[in-house]
Amino acid sequence: MDEIVKKLAGLGLPGIILVILTVSSGGSSAAVAAALTAWGGPFGIVGGIALLGLISVVGDVVAGFGVEALLQAIYSERSKTESIRVLLKEIRDLPITDELKLKLKNHLSPETTSTYPGTPNEPRTVEVVEE
Repeated sequence: MDEIVKKLAGLGLPGIILVILTVSSGGSSAAVAAALTAWGGPFGIVGGIALLGLISVVGDVVAGFGVEALLQAIYSERSKTESIRVLLKEIRDLPITDELKLKLKNHLSPETTSTYPGTPNEPRTVEVVEE
């Protein structure tokens, strides 16, 4: 058991996904091969194995930069071509902490996501004095 755990730990996140895939399929190697083939799409089982490698690379990037910085960069890029309102709704529906949601919303449009509701829309009184 310890040897298997050490080898799977060396694989990182793809190893964990492979274990979950194996357990969910009842340990059948045919079911694992079918799932990897489905994940691989037109590239078959080779594509599924490549996807596990891609997951490893993405996991390393996320670990290096942090989830917050990565999400901010992604939403900044998407805001160039997509509506801010749609992106804000998408952020609201993400399965992340409320703190991270607020940071992402403030990053996209700091003027519309004030922590004090009503402050940006309050009417102002301006007095003009002539001398």
